[in-house]
Amino acid sequence: MEFSFTEEQQQLRRSVREFAEGEIAPHVMEWDEASHFPMEIIPQLGEMGLLGVIFPEQYGGAGLGYVEYVIAVEELSRVDGSVGIIVAAHNSLCGNHIFKFGSEEQKKKYLVPLAQGKKIGAWSLTEPEAGSDAGGTRTSAVRDGQHWVLNGAKTFTTNGHYADVCVAMAVTDKSKNSHGISAFILEKGMPGFRPGKKENKLGLRASDTSEVIFSDCRVPAENLLGSEGEGFVGSLKILDGGRISIAALGLGMAQGALEAATKYAKQRKQFGQAISEFQAIQFKLADMATQVEAARLLVYQAAWLADRKNLRFTKESSMAKLFASEVAVRVANECVQIHGGYGFIKDYPAEKYYRDVKLCTIGEGTSEIQKLVIARQLLGKK
Repeated sequence: MEFSFTEEQQQLRRSVREFAEGEIAPHVMEWDEASHFPMEIIPQLGEMGLLGVIFPEQYGGAGLGYVEYVIAVEELSRVDGSVGIIVAAHNSLCGNHIFKFGSEEQKKKYLVPLAQGKKIGAWSLTEPEAGSDAGGTRTSAVRDGQHWVLNGAKTFTTNGHYADVCVAMAVTDKSKNSHGISAFILEKGMPGFRPGKKENKLGLRASDTSEVIFSDCRVPAENLLGSEGEGFVGSLKILDGGRISIAALGLGMAQGALEAATKYAKQRKQFGQAISEFQAIQFKLADMATQVEAARLLVYQAAWLADRKNLRFTKESSMAKLFASEVAVRVANECVQIHGGYGFIKDYPAEKYYRDVKLCTIGEGTSEIQKLVIARQLLGKK
């Protein structure tokens, strides 16, 4: 067993941390307050290879793996979860679906500019009536000659307003239930394809979450992604990797909250000494640090398995996502508690971590759905 990082991985962590602290940290609260999508740093993320971490160099990617991907998302999220989730949705959902199931032509046309950071990607599965029950998709796609005509709407699409490329699921055969759902690649500017309402969110406010609407949207037949009827099955496989992303997102924010709490505890004085000298605070910090480290082991184990092409990691990715997201909520809660009244105001980072982390227990499968996935794996059920 090997628990150490290579020198290249350590250098990646240093580089991403330096970038996050230098280019993101000064703007975090400004972007959060204004719900500002940080388009100005997208070119830099692309230049660093962070928008194509897990894709081969032949497709414009950095040619790295999931361990490096987790390092990047963790370090970005440690400073701002909004940037972490922008990168995560772009890589592991949109880009990865094209990489895993796209034709060579589709990869060259769409994946290359996505991986290079020249275009932004989104992935649309969830609908108003199809959340945890993603198989209940209602958006339809009807074949019309050399096109598919899409009608319907998606919700909770990360990067929805800014995406140049969107992978979306639609029903192509109602009689086959989940096996009648197909995936399609859409481009910004296609007639009948547009973003809808931008959500006004509790947390992760600098990331864009919006509706995506299809109104008699004509999609070329060659933009069918993968085989007809296999979009939902493909989505489940994509979510295995996506859950590692959310686990890394939660891990990064939990680490940030732990560091903020530790820093404050050393500075804040009560009864003539720093509150870090009180056993009650020490015990809180010890519990927080232990939980974060346990989450880190689960997250990197799942990433390691994802890099082994012949190993299944459905159970491990769900375990990592479940544990890391719940730990993030607990650690952020304790971070606020240690800050006391100052944890409730925006002069300190505690309240933002508290708002941001909750999404991790909901996005890409709620904690309850993760438990269902894990149980089915343990029991050998489909």
